[in-house]
Amino acid sequence: MTDRVAQIQAEWRRERPDLDTSPQGLVGRLHRLANHLTEEIVAVYARHGLSEGEFDVLAALRRAGAPYERAAGDLASHTMVTTGAITKRVDRLVAAGLVERRRADDDGRGRRIALTPAGLVLIDAAFAEHMANEQRLVSVLTPADRELLEPLLTRWLGAFEAPPLSPSRPRTSAPTPG
Repeated sequence: MTDRVAQIQAEWRRERPDLDTSPQGLVGRLHRLANHLTEEIVAVYARHGLSEGEFDVLAALRRAGAPYERAAGDLASHTMVTTGAITKRVDRLVAAGLVERRRADDDGRGRRIALTPAGLVLIDAAFAEHMANEQRLVSVLTPADRELLEPLLTRWLGAFEAPPLSPSRPRTSAPTPG
């Protein structure tokens, strides 16, 4: 099958036969695919009036389970963004009535971010549509292809990201790759 990446590789092989362009096939296709997938995914969020970051915060709160709240620092680690970025997202979500800030029960100085009832309804609807959309997006692959691809991508991504923290193992220092 010929695609734009194959065409680019052929041109580079012609111009620079001394270089191995095979990595470009994988990285180029993944990069292009990620761009297409992102466009399709954020369209669902937009239908619910959310940005990608706002969806991410609401989803992290929903995954926490009842009472659907997390400490701001904890929320940042569950969304892979900085605390400063979380603050901006939370400010927008508070203004929209989807989350609220609460005092932590165990520490009057601490703050927790919690879904409001409206936020819970919205994230449940948005997440259901998001999962249907992702099912549509991967439906071009056979179930066997999906079973082969997922562990490969998991291993590759693991070379760039630290494994997730377990609730019983808090981070005490910067993560190490691998």
